[in-house]
Amino acid sequence: MREDKKNESTGERNAGIPFVSRSFVPSVFTVMNMVCGYVAIVMSGADQFVAAGWFIILAAFFDAFDGFLARMTNAASRFGIELDSLSDLVSFGAAPAYLVYKFGLEDIGVVKGIILSSMLMVGSGLRLARFNIGVLGYRKDSFSGLPTPAQALTVAGFVLWMSSEPFLNQYQLQSALSLLTIVLAILMVSKVNYNALPKLTFETVKEKPVQTGLYVAGFFCVLIYQAKALFVAMLLYILLGVLRSLSLFFRELVFQR
Repeated sequence: MREDKKNESTGERNAGIPFVSRSFVPSVFTVMNMVCGYVAIVMSGADQFVAAGWFIILAAFFDAFDGFLARMTNAASRFGIELDSLSDLVSFGAAPAYLVYKFGLEDIGVVKGIILSSMLMVGSGLRLARFNIGVLGYRKDSFSGLPTPAQALTVAGFVLWMSSEPFLNQYQLQSALSLLTIVLAILMVSKVNYNALPKLTFETVKEKPVQTGLYVAGFFCVLIYQAKALFVAMLLYILLGVLRSLSLFFRELVFQR
C-alpha cells in the first residue's frame, strides 16, 4: 500500500515537471543570435560602429554554437531550422546592411545608400530561402553560394578595421563599401561552392590536414591581429571559393570536349 502511494506521489511530481524538448537549448542560442543582431542594428543607429561590428561577430558565434549543440544532442527540427533562418536574416542580413549604410553609404545620398545597402539584406533573404528549400538533402561539407554569416563577418571585419585604422578618405571608403556590398550580395545568390568549416575531430584532421591547419592558423591570426586579420581571412575564404568553382567549371568544359 505504501509502495502504491509512493508511486502515485512520484507520478504526480513527475507530471508537475514541465517537459523541455531537446531543441530548447539550441533554440536559446539561436535567440541570442537574433538579439545580438538587433543590438548591432541599434548600435549602428547610434553611430557605435565598433560595438555593432563586435555584436555581429558575437551573433556568428551563437549561430555556430547552436548548430553544434543541435548536432550533438540530435535536436535538429523544422522549428529550429526556421528560427535559425529568421535569426540569420536579422543578424547577417539587416544588421550588416544597416551598418554599411550608416558607416559610409548614407553620405552618397539616401536613395542610393538604401538601394546599395539593401542588397545585402535581399541577398541574405534569397540565400536563406534557397538553403531552406534544399536543407533536407544538402551536403554538410559545402554550401552553394556564400553563407550569410561569412558575408556579415566580412562586413564587420572591414568596418572594425577602418574604424581602428582609417587610412581611406571619404570617397575611397564609399567606393570600397559600394563594391564590397555588390560583390557580397552577388556571391550569396550565386552558385559558387564554399567549404563548410571543418569540425575539429581526429577523422577530419586525418582526411583534410592542410585545410584544417589553415583554418586553425587563421583563427589564431584573428585572435592576434583582430579586425584586419578577420577581414583578410574572410577575403581569402571568398576568393578560394571563387577560384575552386572556376577550376571545376573549366574542368567540366574540358571533359565535355
